[in-house]
Amino acid sequence: MFMGTYQHSLDTKNRLIIPAKFRNQLGDDFVITRWMEHSLRAYTRQGWDQLASSIKALPETNAKARQFKRFVLGGAQEVEFDKQGRINLSQNLRSYADITKDATIFGLGDDSFEIWSTERWQAYEATVTENFDDIADGLDELNF
Repeated sequence: MFMGTYQHSLDTKNRLIIPAKFRNQLGDDFVITRWMEHSLRAYTRQGWDQLASSIKALPETNAKARQFKRFVLGGAQEVEFDKQGRINLSQNLRSYADITKDATIFGLGDDSFEIWSTERWQAYEATVTENFDDIADGLDELNF
């Protein structure tokens, strides 16, 4: 399971270290795509296949479905680890997520994790922390 939060920096060749705990769950390759709030979402191969199937099933006649499909599938990149456990983030993904140097990586459960610009993540996290009680209110279906 992907969980925990980690900070890493891009090296001079725009490579990013993925935490060892995550690497052990990913296999040889995985997929990273653009996601919401200008973040990147990384999926195991199996998780990506499930997401891609769901996205492909969206109705072509729905404009928002077409936009979502183009954005997520068109922004996807297959990545592999080098011998030091680093990946090369494309310019497209780095620009979208505004990752110039420091990145925050955090787990989201069974099949995915997110990568954010550390600066953007800190601003987002501050807002969520301040409003967490309100966010949690109404999520009764989670049965805490």
